[in-house]
Amino acid sequence: MKKSYSALIGMASGFGLLIISIVTSGDLSSFISFSSLAVTLGGSFAALVISFPSKDLMKVPKILKLLINKPEQDRVKLISLFSDMARKARRDGLLALEDDLANMEDEFMVSGLQMVVDGIDPDVIREILTLRMETTERRHRMGQNIFSKWGELAPAFGMLGTLIGLVVMLANLDDAASIGSGMAVALITTFYGSMFANLLFIPIASNLSAQTNEEMVSKEMAIEGILEIQAGTNPRILEEKLMTYLSPEEIKILSEERAVSQEAMSYE
Repeated sequence: MKKSYSALIGMASGFGLLIISIVTSGDLSSFISFSSLAVTLGGSFAALVISFPSKDLMKVPKILKLLINKPEQDRVKLISLFSDMARKARRDGLLALEDDLANMEDEFMVSGLQMVVDGIDPDVIREILTLRMETTERRHRMGQNIFSKWGELAPAFGMLGTLIGLVVMLANLDDAASIGSGMAVALITTFYGSMFANLLFIPIASNLSAQTNEEMVSKEMAIEGILEIQAGTNPRILEEKLMTYLSPEEIKILSEERAVSQEAMSYE
């Protein structure tokens, strides 16, 4: 796990800019309404409880931790690891890899390599690892779906709160002086709904989706690396195959690491 505060910084910056805009344009207290907040957040969360099983909603705090504690997806390091294991397997045999499993923290990698050491058929290994990858993806997508749905519900309940405010205002048309302030209060719920949806819920869902996509690419890469090791593929060819999963920036980093390694070897 690596810590990243970019999501929190983005949220804080967004809310900060909104507050600055309000303060420089008018009165901040005009935008504070606990009844509007209750309708927008409370109502949308109530609808969320109806939409999803409680066991999934209970995982929301754990899901939010992923905004800071992100799983490390170092694919450059992964290529180096597979290259070293491929050399060891070709030199000492597949059984020699079992000594390395105790030092690995990635359960997905350990499981796949253990099946290789146990001599399980490659097609069976691919099938099992693919199923595990799909199960992980479904579990992660649930968190994204919760926040995506919340992002849809918040503006709708904001509009509902606005309609409630308009009904109350129209019921008191006898007091002409209160129409302006009543309209302002009615519109605050729409403001809240749009703000929470576009600055909180939808961005969180997008962040989680991007993390899941990155993790799935790394798992696909791991499956290919594990099967290539089992097939006894030349380490250089294995590296070239796995490099297809890298971005141009990651390829550049890998090339620089190779150059440094070759230079070090030339001095020895």
